[in-house]
Amino acid sequence: MLLKKKLGALLGTLVVCTGLLAACGNKASQSKQSLNLAVSSDLQTLDPSHASDTTSMQMLENTGEGFLQLGKDSKIEKELATKIATSKDGLTYTFTLRKDAKWSNGKALTAKDFVYGWQRTINPKTASEYAYLYSGIKNADAIMNGKKNYKELGIKAIGKYKVQVTLEHRISYFKLLMAMPVFYPQNQQAVEQYKSKYGTSAAKTISNGPFILKGWKGTNTSWKLVKNNKYWDKKSVHLSAINFSVVKSPSTGLNLFQTGKLDQTQLLGSQVANEKKSKNYVLNKSATSIYLQLNFNNPMDSDLKAAFNNVNIRKALSLSLDRNQLTQNVLSDGSLPAKGFVTADLAKNPKTGQDFAQQAYVKQGVTYSSTQAKKYWEKGLKQLGVTKLKVGLLSDDDDASKQTAEFIQSKWESLLPGISVDVQSVPKTVRISRSSKENFDIVISGWGADFSDPITFLNLYQAGNSGDAGGYDNEVYNKLVDVINNNPSNNELVRWNNMVKAEKILMNDQVTIPLYQRSNSFLQSKKIKNMIVNTAGPAHNYKGVYLK
Repeated sequence: MLLKKKLGALLGTLVVCTGLLAACGNKASQSKQSLNLAVSSDLQTLDPSHASDTTSMQMLENTGEGFLQLGKDSKIEKELATKIATSKDGLTYTFTLRKDAKWSNGKALTAKDFVYGWQRTINPKTASEYAYLYSGIKNADAIMNGKKNYKELGIKAIGKYKVQVTLEHRISYFKLLMAMPVFYPQNQQAVEQYKSKYGTSAAKTISNGPFILKGWKGTNTSWKLVKNNKYWDKKSVHLSAINFSVVKSPSTGLNLFQTGKLDQTQLLGSQVANEKKSKNYVLNKSATSIYLQLNFNNPMDSDLKAAFNNVNIRKALSLSLDRNQLTQNVLSDGSLPAKGFVTADLAKNPKTGQDFAQQAYVKQGVTYSSTQAKKYWEKGLKQLGVTKLKVGLLSDDDDASKQTAEFIQSKWESLLPGISVDVQSVPKTVRISRSSKENFDIVISGWGADFSDPITFLNLYQAGNSGDAGGYDNEVYNKLVDVINNNPSNNELVRWNNMVKAEKILMNDQVTIPLYQRSNSFLQSKKIKNMIVNTAGPAHNYKGVYLK
């Protein structure tokens, strides 16, 4: 999600600094090193049970830790766990914790903090956006369905420094999940002290990672991470501060970079062409899908419910969009036309090595054809008995999102007779809130892979998933996703083929309208060393990074 840390949904590139690099200069200068970075969206929460957007994930990755973390190329690395024991049947994991880990208030971090955090997240009263990722852990599904108490989740403390997790079935990507903030430990005293305000400002949270967040009051657009002197590995933290500011306009970001006020800035459109030859230019490809969600259940205009549930209308909306034109001429940032809902280069067939996006490719689902678009549109309108449709198109208010929305509006209104499109560009926090409340007709959404497995995308369209903002509910699809997650045959190839089937259901029925796979172009200061991109999964924190 890079960063999903996610760097989200949810949703920009996961750009991270990793690696213990050779020191430069004296110790005094190292201890005062700082970075000035920009993010494209506001910080929403520091509560690991509720974080789902890119900025929040990035801050949590830097202020917290779990059992494991993801290194370069999504390689599993130990974090709070010093040892991992797995039972022969693959259903029980025992994590041995380091004994020197502390919270930022100086209190010891112990096994009970993991038990409390997990139980709080799975508790239906918490309404965690990412609780569904607990599916497969013993009793998690029953708890989410209100059939068992949240304290019956398959996690328990064995003494002070061991945590045992029991699964209902093997989860092939279980260790990848453990790097996500939603599986972090939580400090019960702090959560109960701040109650509903927990995580809503820097003052109302607590940290166990390399940095502490300062200066965020809940709505402001600048804050900083400062070194956590209570951190168990503080000797490896060489940055004293990382200053963040919300910069939604690439032109503003470029000016700030050129005047030395930012160490990294994202480029868009003509900026990319102008700066490609710069020695500071960096292109980062991410496993982030930008796509359109339709409100099948409760669009703002009730007349649209029948329209969005008409497959011909959905196909017309998709076929009228030239994704090559969007990525090459409008965005011009290195992003690629979508091959499907699941991004390319995320995962490969366990037997043949073929990329998932290629094997599950449905050409018509992402093809541009004005002729076919008009044909399906006219057929759909006739079936509905109408000649006109007025559609609201919800998007974020950053430049890339607004350009995408304007492109879609232009294409639909020029090719589809009788349609009028009302573009509604709002701050990302507002867009996410409206999406969760089904307060939209069509929304431009983004999802960055949580881990390198197609199910991270396919789960989103299963009924009841928090990512299913449009209320899609297909019994065949729901059951297929259950089989994929449970994997009763314990056969990875069978599971893989079922995921291909699931993707094809979405694309053949045009349930989702993928637009492009995000890539991000940046200018990056020379003083930043060893910037690494994880195309999927949580990002590293900035621990271990030296500056020149």
